[in-house]
Amino acid sequence: MSNILVAALAYITDKLFGEFRFIKHPIIFIGELIGIFESRFYKDSVMRGLLLVMFVLLLVTLASLLLCSFFGWFGTPLNTILTSLTASMFLAHRMLFDSVKNILTCKNKKEAISMLVSRDTVHLSESDIYKASIETYAENLSDGVIAPLFYLTLFGLPGIIIYKAINTMDSMVGYRNEKYEKYGKAAAYLDDAANFIPSRITAVLIMLLGGVKNIFSFYKDGKKHDSPNAGHPITAMALFLHVRLGGPTSYFGKIKEKPYFGGGALDIKADDLQKALSLKPKIDFAIILTLALLYFFIG
Repeated sequence: MSNILVAALAYITDKLFGEFRFIKHPIIFIGELIGIFESRFYKDSVMRGLLLVMFVLLLVTLASLLLCSFFGWFGTPLNTILTSLTASMFLAHRMLFDSVKNILTCKNKKEAISMLVSRDTVHLSESDIYKASIETYAENLSDGVIAPLFYLTLFGLPGIIIYKAINTMDSMVGYRNEKYEKYGKAAAYLDDAANFIPSRITAVLIMLLGGVKNIFSFYKDGKKHDSPNAGHPITAMALFLHVRLGGPTSYFGKIKEKPYFGGGALDIKADDLQKALSLKPKIDFAIILTLALLYFFIG
C-alpha cells in the first residue's frame, strides 16, 4: 500500500467531507489521555513533562500500529480505503477554511474569533479580528494541513497520528506561564522540531501560489517570531496580502510586544481575509497534483 496514494485519498476526503461529526474525533481521545496523565502526575518539573511526552507517544504509537495491523487483515483495496478515511480525520483544511470564512459573515465576530485564537478578543477592533483570522489560517495551514500530510506521506498512518499527538500536547501544555513553563517544555521543543520543515514548506507554498517574486523573503521577518516556525507562514501570508501582521497583542490581560510580519498596510480589511482564503483552491490543486506526480513516478 502506497503512503502517497493514502495521502492523496485522505486529502480529497477531507476536502469533500471535512470532519465526520457522527463519531468521536480521535484528537479528543489524545487530549483526554494528556488530561488523565496531568490530573494524576502533574508536577512543576521538566522531567515530569518529559514523562508525559513518553507516556503519550508510547500509547499512541502502539495504538496506531495495532490499527495498521487490523486494517492489514483486509485486502489491499479495503485496507487503503480504511487507512485513508482514518488519516483524513487528522487533516483539518476543510474545517480550518470553514471556521475562518465564518468570520466574514457571522454577526458576533468577537465570539467567533475567540473560538480560534488564544489572544484576548473582548477589545479587538474589526481590523484586529481580520488580522487574527489571517494569522490563524496561515499558521494552521502548517499545523493542520502540510505537516500532517508530510508525516503521512513519509511514515504512513502512524506518522500522521504521532505528529498530531505531538501537536496536541503542545497546544495543551506548551505554554510559557507559571503552570506549564517547565512541565510543557519537552512537548513544546518536540513540536518545534516536528514543524521545522513543514512550516517552511507552507511558507514557500504560500509565496509560490501568491505570486510573490522572492519566495524566500519570508525568512527575514519570519525568524523574529518567538516560535521558530509560526512566523514563516504568517510572514508569507503578509507578503502575499501586502499587509502587516503581528504587532502588540493581548494575552491573558497582558500586552505582548510581538514583532510585525510583512511591510504593508496596518489596517486589515475583510477583502484581505477573503484574499487569504482565496488561496485554498490553489493549495488543493497544488497538493493533489504533487501527490499524483509523486505516485506516478515513485508509486
